Amino acid sequence: MDAAFTAEQDEMRRTLREILGKRCGPDEVKAAVRTAAGYDRELWQQLSRQLGLPGTAIAEEYGGVGCTPADLALACEETGRVLLPSPLFATAGLVAPLIDALGTPAQRSALLPPLAAGTLTAALAVPGPALATALALTGDNTPGEWSGGGRAGGVQARGGEDGGWRLYGEAAQVLDGHSAGLLLVAAHTGGFARSRTLLFLVRDDAPGLVRTRQATLDETRPQGRVQLRDVAAELLGDGDGDGHGHRDGHGHGDGHGGGDVNEALAATGRGAATLLAAEAVGAAGQALARTVEYVRQREQFGRAVGSFQAVKHRLADLYVQVQAARSAAYYAAWDPDQGGLALAQALEALRLTAAEAIQLHGGIGFTWEHDAHLYFKRAAADELLFGPAHRLRAHAAHRAGLFPATRETTRETPREATRETAAPPAQDTTSQRMAV
Repeated sequence: MDAAFTAEQDEMRRTLREILGKRCGPDEVKAAVRTAAGYDRELWQQLSRQLGLPGTAIAEEYGGVGCTPADLALACEETGRVLLPSPLFATAGLVAPLIDALGTPAQRSALLPPLAAGTLTAALAVPGPALATALALTGDNTPGEWSGGGRAGGVQARGGEDGGWRLYGEAAQVLDGHSAGLLLVAAHTGGFARSRTLLFLVRDDAPGLVRTRQATLDETRPQGRVQLRDVAAELLGDGDGDGHGHRDGHGHGDGHGGGDVNEALAATGRGAATLLAAEAVGAAGQALARTVEYVRQREQFGRAVGSFQAVKHRLADLYVQVQAARSAAYYAAWDPDQGGLALAQALEALRLTAAEAIQLHGGIGFTWEHDAHLYFKRAAADELLFGPAHRLRAHAAHRAGLFPATRETTRETPREATRETAAPPAQDTTSQRMAV
């Protein structure tokens, strides 16, 4: 592993920081999130045209830049610094990898070029507050209950008379779901007996599609409610999603069954976790930098607040947290399998840094309008959407097989668990305590 950045990566970071520094101050961010789209469309087009930002990790044959996911993570660190409201994560981090992995050659050729160019934005619609589970970040996504269980709720799909598909149902928390030009909807099909989750493409102008922007804690990551009322949809891939699809040498699906949907979602989740970790690291680093600058200037008892030893110790602890999270995020960019752990570390670092930023800004930091609350709300909202950190770590430990006894315990039946709990121990607990 070579942890050093290349000259091209350093130049991309410098250029992106320069553009965002001019266009994404706290006041500009607050103004952008209050627009109908929830982001600055002009800035999005500038980032797409000049830097090819949404196509960073898309292959050149589809109009992308053809860089590695590490380059996209590096860009996300810079967008996280300014809390950039944009469709970058939903489009390039969630939908584009799924289309690349599961789509037919025709679907990839039709959809990836406009996604790479930024002229088309996309959103992944997962029913309920189950995005972290669907992406296999906080639990196993293979059972499929996260998408409605096949009985009720979620989104249901049925075959139409013309051989197409019709969707009905609702997804309540869809990142950029109110403004995206393309929706990738996870829906149940096959009834209850053969229920399985498949992915469907829905255009924003489809009849019966109703979208409403939701009020969210973090306005810089807007969400929408998506209602599908007998909406025509196109299956991603051309098979039945039975998991028997094959991949070519570039990792593309062959269009037969679209590959395994749950497996593709889990792979996308590992990459998305790396991007989110990079975003959180950028936000935490900037929140820390702004706090350090403030305590250098703010005076109390005739001296700078930052000169007090207690404040220095708190800032030093935050610096260690942020640097550890940055190292984890960079490692995950090289090895996406570590994305979950990196995200847990980054979310924890952002939460602690944002909370301390409010504390160390004193009375002014507690006012709701202060810029420090932008970072605090991002920290809280990201843990609600993709965490919390302890569940990310627990699932990573489960996947790594660190606690085999825990997995065996989960296999016992409710009757066995009740019988074991009800049976008192034969030994005298008092004598046991005395022996210890």
